[in-house]
Amino acid sequence: MNDRLYGDDPEPDEPVPAGRVLYVPVRPGPVGCAVRLFRTPRGGRTAVGFSTRGRLAAVLGARQPWIRLGEPALRALAEPLGATSVTVDPRLAVRDIAPSAPERRHAALAVAPPAPPRHRGTTLAGAVGAVRVAGAAALVGVRGAWLG
Repeated sequence: MNDRLYGDDPEPDEPVPAGRVLYVPVRPGPVGCAVRLFRTPRGGRTAVGFSTRGRLAAVLGARQPWIRLGEPALRALAEPLGATSVTVDPRLAVRDIAPSAPERRHAALAVAPPAPPRHRGTTLAGAVGAVRVAGAAALVGVRGAWLG
């Protein structure tokens, strides 16, 4: 039997995300999935959500896994990890430029000269409004996806 025959408000026992519902990028985690955190152009941590699936796919690719979360739930997951802001519909995501692995010395080969220094706080030209992928993530359980 269909519990929702009419387009009216849901029953009180039906879980509905609180606040604005966002499409939130996730990655596989040890217990389900983990919310991906990003960095702002100035280096601060931020949680990211998109208003539509199309916008998420345009920025992060069509194969990016996602879940739907209410904005308050996303904030609650991200705050303990130091992400005090939520960025909605960023225009661009840039991979973090990690320092290269240290050069190894081989008996028969000379060591290559060191690469020029890279600045972690800089972003690519034209990346205004971009966010960078951060290493921390908040775990989201199956039941936690509807908390709001």
